[in-house]
Amino acid sequence: MAKINKVEDMQVIDYMARDYESFKDTMIELIPEVLPEWTDLSEADFGIVLIELFAHMADILSYYQDRIANESFLTTAKERRSVIEHLKLIGYRFSTAAPAAASLTVTVDGSCNDLIKIEKGDAFATKSEKDSPSVRFEYTRETTLEIDFSTITAVSNKKQYKGIPVEEGYLIEDEILGTSDGTANQSFVLAQPELILRSIGASQDINRDIIVISYLNGLPTKWELQESLAFSREDQKDYAIGIDDEDRATIIFGDGSFGAIPPNNAVIKATYRVGGGMSGNVAANKIITIVDAPQLTAAAADVTNPVPATGGAERESIEDAIFHAPRVFRSLKRSVTAEDYEALALEFNGVGKVRAESLNWNTVTLFIAPEGGGYVDDILESNLLAYFEDKRPLSTIIKIENVTYVDIYVSAKINVKSYYNPEEVKEQVEKAAAELLDFDNVYFGKCIYLSKFYEAIEDIEGVEYVYINEFKTEDQEEDIEPKGKISLDPGEIPKIPEDSNYAKGINVEVEEEEEEEEI
Repeated sequence: MAKINKVEDMQVIDYMARDYESFKDTMIELIPEVLPEWTDLSEADFGIVLIELFAHMADILSYYQDRIANESFLTTAKERRSVIEHLKLIGYRFSTAAPAAASLTVTVDGSCNDLIKIEKGDAFATKSEKDSPSVRFEYTRETTLEIDFSTITAVSNKKQYKGIPVEEGYLIEDEILGTSDGTANQSFVLAQPELILRSIGASQDINRDIIVISYLNGLPTKWELQESLAFSREDQKDYAIGIDDEDRATIIFGDGSFGAIPPNNAVIKATYRVGGGMSGNVAANKIITIVDAPQLTAAAADVTNPVPATGGAERESIEDAIFHAPRVFRSLKRSVTAEDYEALALEFNGVGKVRAESLNWNTVTLFIAPEGGGYVDDILESNLLAYFEDKRPLSTIIKIENVTYVDIYVSAKINVKSYYNPEEVKEQVEKAAAELLDFDNVYFGKCIYLSKFYEAIEDIEGVEYVYINEFKTEDQEEDIEPKGKISLDPGEIPKIPEDSNYAKGINVEVEEEEEEEEI
């Protein structure tokens, strides 16, 4: 609590007083010195009431001062808006949520010989359930996918076409943003939040996330998205995008010196996609509804995704941005070293883990694990290659490879204390083991230690003792004593097996205590 100190016979107020009580007590202590005739210091006194009001106001102002001070530095900022502004100074943009991708299989009757065309925007979805709403997936390619069922051989009176690439999200077509008034630095806010925006300035981006076109007297003019207008010439039809802390995107045009100004009375339209997030990483055989593809509906087609959807990621968190931004800044957004490639690949939302490897002077192989695990699909691969197009040396060839997942089989016998529910303790043990093998907590080539499992399980309240009798990979023998660690190669990542006995992270057997015989 603050006090009034005396230095060389002068009163010095301790300005570290930052709360209501400190302000109030400090002001009351000053009364005898400043106003000795003020003797009634009861709570009912009007002067005391005023002091309490001023102390309350000072407490609020101190809070604001502290917050302003915190938000002024990147390492202490808590507000997303503040971190966005800080990282703008080094040219770093927060990654938006990334959409999950899946590959669909279409099944029709064996007598079907139709030529079916899959167009951009054709939509499919999962079924809505009690705790999980329907998730929409769309075909996003600019080129039409033609399926000629007359060339497909029927099996069991059914014809199948495998490999329709779809992405989670919703297409917004030709949204009118507004009309240009011919002034500099015009900005237009997209009506829908949660814009999907992955790569900027890539010359070969076959899945452009947003297209902006101006129309003047019916004539269209396409504008190009750039990370910044700082390097745009006065006649370049460029624009930039700003995304705020509420995930609302703003289209920003130039001032005539850095980027062209849209002509007066030109109508600005945008086509873009919204969505993304972990909710798109649906399990296999969940995308079974044809939402908006009348040509498939007319053919009485069925669709499904034989393998899970992967690559869906939430918008970049403050913690991740603060971690990645310095690495990206040091790379100058140019890929030279392996660390540069890894830092830039991790900036591309939808990439969960990456390892860069160069075996010769002009080839770099990126081992990619999509967000949430799984394998790289052709959509993520093409977008990632396009993203690196203007960041790699001209002579460098980039290859994208899938990672190797290694199943870790763990079995344990536990004894539960008598006054605990065995099923609840078992669930906690499974949860603790699953966290150790969770995709977010593992990395390439790291050793998996048996002691970590013992430590996690023994820390659970209610576990009397534990014995881990299985700790191995699929290639190891079953009858050997568990070793203290499992070593992985540099290109391998551990994961939970799909086997139902181990699907919760560990196969747990609860031992029952033997009842003592009565004497």
